[in-house]
Amino acid sequence: MLALPPVSLLRLLNDREAWMTRVADEAYRSRVRGCLLGGAIGDALGGPVEFDDGRAIVAAHPDRLRSFVAGGTDWPAGTVTDDTQMTLFTVEGLIRAGVRTDRGIGFTVAVVHHAYDRWLDTQLLPGPSGKRDGWLQEEQWLYARRAPGNTCLSALTTARKGDDSIPQFGGQATNDSKGCGGVMRAAPFGLVPFSAEWAFNSAAEAAGYTHGHVTGKLASGALAVIVYEICQGADLDAALDKAQAQLAQHHGHEETSTALAAARDLAASDLGAGPATVERLGGGWIAEEALAIGVYCALKFPEPGQFLDALALAVTHSGDSDSTGAICGNILGALHGETALPPELVFSVEGRGVILQLADDLVLEFTQAKRLHGEYGPETAWRRRYPGW
Repeated sequence: MLALPPVSLLRLLNDREAWMTRVADEAYRSRVRGCLLGGAIGDALGGPVEFDDGRAIVAAHPDRLRSFVAGGTDWPAGTVTDDTQMTLFTVEGLIRAGVRTDRGIGFTVAVVHHAYDRWLDTQLLPGPSGKRDGWLQEEQWLYARRAPGNTCLSALTTARKGDDSIPQFGGQATNDSKGCGGVMRAAPFGLVPFSAEWAFNSAAEAAGYTHGHVTGKLASGALAVIVYEICQGADLDAALDKAQAQLAQHHGHEETSTALAAARDLAASDLGAGPATVERLGGGWIAEEALAIGVYCALKFPEPGQFLDALALAVTHSGDSDSTGAICGNILGALHGETALPPELVFSVEGRGVILQLADDLVLEFTQAKRLHGEYGPETAWRRRYPGW
């Protein structure tokens, strides 16, 4: 028998701890990638049929919409919409907020408002102006209008006060909108490994930069908590329990709480999964309905091998198909990780390289900050990539 050299118990314990850390980091990375890429796939699947009648979608796609289709001559199959665009700028803003903590002033969510100001450029200009910093706003493919929400555009434009940029980041919108434009971009807050309470409050605050109604904010916070709890290892039902518990602590939660309860009850019923059933929860144009539809579809098809079934259900209805598809994809992507995503959609979704790059950079920022932040070497390059404001 081969004689092995003696190994100390301390070394074994240290090796096991290092292995467990690697496994945890790999699982976290897979969930982050799955969440962001899954959301983009759901968005691109539903975008071209966003304004179509559910019956017309079924007539054209009897097995529900399961593959990318074009949205017009300048809207190729697999193209993402403003939902994914704003989600990516949310991720970039969160990374830059992490870098900003080096100043000793804590994690400032308003840095995400600055990111939305850069997104607004992609909707108003033909290309990068040279006046902004950071690498994401230099991506030319993002300079495309894919039916952006009027509330997002008007709130951010108003915040600029006629100037080239918003002079005061962090201000809440003064409108009374509860459109789904806040919740559609809220998932990244749940990917930050702080706490459920932080995820809820931060997502709600960020939604408020464009949507002033309490329901628009609380629905966004609820989605962030669902994603956060899943990333901490909870199953979907347990994550929903935590989200509803968080909601109950906030004034004005009733609309969102009622919508989530309806989604759970509907998923547990024996009603067939189809457009008519989905539309019992609404059209998804407003925040609590979009969240409810995304949750219902995830609950109806919760297994890894059912990912495409869930997305197809989430986009085949007479409503805001791209946002409900994105939310469903965010939830199931976080739940199952990137390997569960349908490969026939993964390889052809627009911006896959950028989406995965941001996903990996988010993980690096929140797991390896000590090695990335500093005064020399690659640390300086990281700060140039993600300026802390």
